[in-house]
Amino acid sequence: MISLSVSRSGPLSGEIRVPGDKSISHRALFLGAIADGKSEITGFLPCNDCLATLTCIRTLGIEVGRHDETSLVVHGKGRHGLLPPDAPLNCTRSGTTMRLLTGTLAGQPFDSVLTGDPQLLRRPMGRVVDPLVHMGARIETEDGHAPLTVHGRDLHGITYEMPVASAQVKSAILLAGLYANSSTTVHQTGPARDHTERMLSAMGAKIATDGCSLTVSHSELSPLSISIPGDFSSAAFPIVAATIVRGSNITLREVGINPTRTGLLAVLSAMGASVAVEGFRNAGNEPVADLRVQSANLHAVEIDGDTVVRMIDEFPILAVAATQAEGTTIVRDAAELRVKETDRIATVAEELRKLGARIEPTPDGYVVQGLTPLHGAAVSSHGDHRLAMALAVAGLVADGTTQIDDIGCANDSFPGFAGLMRAIGGQYD
Repeated sequence: MISLSVSRSGPLSGEIRVPGDKSISHRALFLGAIADGKSEITGFLPCNDCLATLTCIRTLGIEVGRHDETSLVVHGKGRHGLLPPDAPLNCTRSGTTMRLLTGTLAGQPFDSVLTGDPQLLRRPMGRVVDPLVHMGARIETEDGHAPLTVHGRDLHGITYEMPVASAQVKSAILLAGLYANSSTTVHQTGPARDHTERMLSAMGAKIATDGCSLTVSHSELSPLSISIPGDFSSAAFPIVAATIVRGSNITLREVGINPTRTGLLAVLSAMGASVAVEGFRNAGNEPVADLRVQSANLHAVEIDGDTVVRMIDEFPILAVAATQAEGTTIVRDAAELRVKETDRIATVAEELRKLGARIEPTPDGYVVQGLTPLHGAAVSSHGDHRLAMALAVAGLVADGTTQIDDIGCANDSFPGFAGLMRAIGGQYD
């Protein structure tokens, strides 16, 4: 198990590019596999989660060539070109892999078993299984959890009211809808990541959007050529680090700023952060920009409603920012955090308290009292990549040394995290 020592840092400075977007990397593999022809992908994120998707796609008979770590060629075989797997499909710790794969396999003419690491097997899968069953799929679970046995069936379209906004569940339904014999409509409770529908549209799928509602019909997909932008959820860590470390001034190049992903930018702006969006452009049907971040004095805010969905992965690092903000920061409507890689409400509160943070968990969020001086301590990542990196940022403003166990889990989404942070002045050993 790899640990990381972090010391209080001087000003951060320089230009960096964070690795490619994880959500888009997953979807480029899935949709490229069922497209009719060769898809070219650059900027692919070679993290543990995306590599799990790559392995599963190959196990289903799809040839994927690699020019290098981040450049792939997916030789798609069309919607009906996948082959029966000769072993269970191992999704390791990736919930995205398992949920999108379940939607893709529900309409195939064969059976599959999806499994993963113990951490993934603890995560609920009923939210994705239930709508697929309504479409005619037959899926066996272990009391609502994986392993999942997917018996491929002919599917029919449905109209589905999502109980909570979830990009993974929505995407699974849309993928299954490509195989249904009638149109499928999904009504969302609010905005969720829209990378799937953007990519489907770019590939010629029959998909229509009406506010928070989407309708997809069985479609053949054309191959795509895509350059994947930097992952905003990864950029969140250096953004917050530069905001709270005095005297910092950094630039992040070519970051994806899809509006369904950038709730943290709005929240940080409301807190008084200095984040300038420069060089806005579109790339592969996704908005991209450079972000220039300077340190700033922060004040507390209250976060709830649709903003929560737009920053659901950023709440561990937001809690760190809140410790350095004057006043009381309150997060509500974020109960989804309890069923992530860990119970992120409980684990974030537990670990930040070890550093001296005044944070109280609530059923659907947390309350942070700031401005609070932090001190170094031995802390645990709990095997959660986003918690590990949030603690690594907190250590940059803590007195003494912060020792983080199992920092290697950062590779689930951000390979090279510590090295990139060192490049802008982070004190990591």
